[in-house]
Amino acid sequence: MTMILSVCEPGDKIIVPRNVHKSVMSAIIFSGAKPVFVSPAQDANLGIDHGVTTGAIRRALERHPDAKALLVINPTYQVPVLVDEAHGVLIHFHEDLPLSAMAAGADMAATSVHKLGGSMTQSSVLNLNTKNGFVNPQRVQTILSMLTSTSTSYILLASLDTSRRNLALNGHQMAQKAIDLAEFARRSINDMDGLYCFGRELLGTEATFNYDPTKVTIHVRHLGITGYETENWLREHYKIEVELSDMYNILCLITPGDTDDSIEILLNALQDLSRTYYQVNPAHELVVKVPDVPQLMLTPRDAFYGDTEVIPFKESAGRIISEFIYVYPPGIPILLPGEVITQENIDYIIDHVEVGLPVKGPEDRSVTNVKVIVEADAIF
Repeated sequence: MTMILSVCEPGDKIIVPRNVHKSVMSAIIFSGAKPVFVSPAQDANLGIDHGVTTGAIRRALERHPDAKALLVINPTYQVPVLVDEAHGVLIHFHEDLPLSAMAAGADMAATSVHKLGGSMTQSSVLNLNTKNGFVNPQRVQTILSMLTSTSTSYILLASLDTSRRNLALNGHQMAQKAIDLAEFARRSINDMDGLYCFGRELLGTEATFNYDPTKVTIHVRHLGITGYETENWLREHYKIEVELSDMYNILCLITPGDTDDSIEILLNALQDLSRTYYQVNPAHELVVKVPDVPQLMLTPRDAFYGDTEVIPFKESAGRIISEFIYVYPPGIPILLPGEVITQENIDYIIDHVEVGLPVKGPEDRSVTNVKVIVEADAIF
């Protein structure tokens, strides 16, 4: 949030991937900026997004040369580049992990040390690079002071400093341990019926430059169950908590805190899952069509603060939504304020609700009703 508010003012354009986290869109609402969306490449087989291609970014910059900032990973575009590197605290410390944002030349990068670096929850680091001349550190400090408490928690600061020291002294060893455990898990999972855990075989395209091997994504589509059902099954039968799930996949984070024993528990659970579901109902593989990116008719800020009314969600096609709808985790919006709701969006979200995926965002948590902008007629 500090990154975006430091470089964007009301009406400024910022180029962002459409699959950004809800927190990025919250910052855009507060700043009054106008998002210019670029779509990531999609993998229809796995049901996941890959990266945004450099070609897509270049085209966006050519069409919007007045853009004030760019939120992506590859910082080579002569505008301030802001990076959400929430799970990237370890990548600076090992050559087999992706290039860190700051090493790649980003102007600002937010790193959630508490996620994988060992500090206490809510403790993160904002990295600044002033060499490119795009970031004013005094402006950043001013914005940061507006967004944070005046009663600083020295417990959190101390935990950050302790984690910083541990990473500086032992970061490579910690990362190597996590990589070794993850690669062993990946090989073992790929020997199980109905499960697939991708690796470097997906690399080599413009949208898949690199990947973090410690993020173990397990594709469960061929078991005939959803990722969300898999998450619940692992929790109920083995007390295993995964990072997130979607229609087709679960994500397991392998960290320096894991051991041979914890990986063995995971593998035993997945083997049991495979035996339970594989070929029980092979004809009922899930097929979900991801809808196209909705049309943005109002800035998110104008839609969020505009005059609204509540209508049945199933009757909302053609209306401009005034609130977020997203699946959490990971918290990436399916619809965001200012976009036009399509029938595809409605069907897609209802499918998620019916299979039990955690759809969140609307004030009506059942997603029966939705807030839309007051207007005479639907757009289509």
